[in-house]
Amino acid sequence: MTGKVVQVDDVITPDRRATKIVEQWQTWINMRRVAENEWTEIRQYVFATDTSHTSNSSLPWKNRTTIPKLCQIRDNLYSNYSATEFPNRVPIIWEANEKDADSKRKRDAITNYMQWVMEQPSFKAEMDKVILDYIDYGNCFVTVDWVDQRVDQEGHIQSGYVGPMVRRISPLDIVMNPTAEDFLSSPKVIRSVISMGELKEIMQRMSNDENAEEYAELYKYLTEIRSNARTSTGEWQERDNMYTVDGFSSFQDYLKGDNVEILTFYGDLYDSTDGMFYKNHVITVVDRHKLLGMKPNPSFFGYPPIYHSPWRRRQDNLWGMSPLANLVGMQYRIDHMENMKADMMDLSTYPVQKVQGFVEDFTWQPGEKIFVSEEGDVNLVQPNINVQQLVQDIGMMMQLMEEMAGAPKEAMGFRTPGEKTKYEVQRLENAASRVFQNKIRQFEEQIVERVLNAMLELARRNLVGVTTIKVFDDELKAASFQALTVEDITGIGRIKPVAARHFAEQAELIQNLTSMAQSPLFPVVQPHMSGIKLAKLFEKAFNMEQEEIMLPFVALTEQADGQRMQQALQEQVLQATQTASGMGEDFDMQPSAQQVQQMAGAPPQ
Repeated sequence: MTGKVVQVDDVITPDRRATKIVEQWQTWINMRRVAENEWTEIRQYVFATDTSHTSNSSLPWKNRTTIPKLCQIRDNLYSNYSATEFPNRVPIIWEANEKDADSKRKRDAITNYMQWVMEQPSFKAEMDKVILDYIDYGNCFVTVDWVDQRVDQEGHIQSGYVGPMVRRISPLDIVMNPTAEDFLSSPKVIRSVISMGELKEIMQRMSNDENAEEYAELYKYLTEIRSNARTSTGEWQERDNMYTVDGFSSFQDYLKGDNVEILTFYGDLYDSTDGMFYKNHVITVVDRHKLLGMKPNPSFFGYPPIYHSPWRRRQDNLWGMSPLANLVGMQYRIDHMENMKADMMDLSTYPVQKVQGFVEDFTWQPGEKIFVSEEGDVNLVQPNINVQQLVQDIGMMMQLMEEMAGAPKEAMGFRTPGEKTKYEVQRLENAASRVFQNKIRQFEEQIVERVLNAMLELARRNLVGVTTIKVFDDELKAASFQALTVEDITGIGRIKPVAARHFAEQAELIQNLTSMAQSPLFPVVQPHMSGIKLAKLFEKAFNMEQEEIMLPFVALTEQADGQRMQQALQEQVLQATQTASGMGEDFDMQPSAQQVQQMAGAPPQ
């Protein structure tokens, strides 16, 4: 077939609905070009090792040093967000909306199952990526998927995780209508690139007795156009313009490889040709021109389980703003001042030489002799510089960047200047970290809470038979195994994580209790307070449940044990110092009570 001229129109047969979705994808891509350029510049500065690959490369400086302040702010935000949102065990609660779902057995079953899901290594690893998107792009997107990680080895099914899993969606692979009222109501398109083998597996899962032949024809068609693209010399220019695929030089080059691009549309679609309105549908397009699948969204929620959270909201625009976006100019400034300072120091150490008249060639070095004619001379042009002022300006600029990003210095362990009272530092830190608390609470409500409920909903639709999960009892400090069915985790209500909210409330609670204990009104209130419950409150606030330090009246028990041990030692000393056999009655070896106490280790009276 080599050398045969094949008309492209005879090879490619586009579907009307598929090309409509592709046009929507391209329109929304063009609407976010400005944001993509912003994200590119942020990535360049975050991962820069010098200024040669940043916008500072245009400056006429010899030194190319970059101070990685933007990268440090990013790492600081990430570590604080991750530690606050995902401690060792994320506390979650089940809020039921009906009586049957509010039983203790139902609550325990649902919370234990979701805790088991969250303890899977893939959950934390994927959520870490989402947090980085939240910081780098100012927009993070997630969805959920059902996975079966069991392996069939020689007819034996090896155990593996079967259940819901969170999936991060790259902000570069999703578009939506940025002018929509909110993200959930906006139609959206997600791009993914897979291999031909993975596509065949997807088609096998989607096919049934009714459409098996249709899917077989579609796979044959996709295989044939790739074969023709590799061997034909037909005219592809027009199709290249129509079906430009991101990341490929042309549509023909894309078809020559083994990659397959899939665009998945979620939302409402109106087909003006047949006058049909497809509400809440999932439409899949392959190769930007062929319809792969079209079906109503199966989710119980009535909308696709795809969730979005912007870091800084924009009015009338769904694309959020990164905390690093408006710090790029300040990063540019400190790199500019740092390299200018270094160049000025070089200029002062190796100044410009002004040569007048005839001067023999010489080397600028200590002890060098310069031979000049009668009219010749060499002058040094010394610049007037103030390096110390530049150092101060750089330090001030970096401190300002920390505050602008919502990561105050108090949270990093540095104490701000000035004398402070005992609890003033805690109050200042709580006030200064309000931006941080607001952003992490926003992430928890818009991402974590919705993802957990979507995972629970996915489990209700896909769980079959009995699932055995591992349950850790905090009171008994032991692990056990619990068998669950889909009926055990079915109920009307919602999962609510309280990690970030608990973190902020915990700090405020400790501060308020400490202030109350120092109040002159505390002696009036103290008789009405339960000491045991107050001890439990402190144990929970300081995360000391595992240590079991606080037990009811354990101090009294330990004091009584100490007194009993002291009395036993005193009796041993008395027995050892009784009157020896054969001594006269006038010779009394009985020690005094004070001597006995001293020998037993008690302090003298």
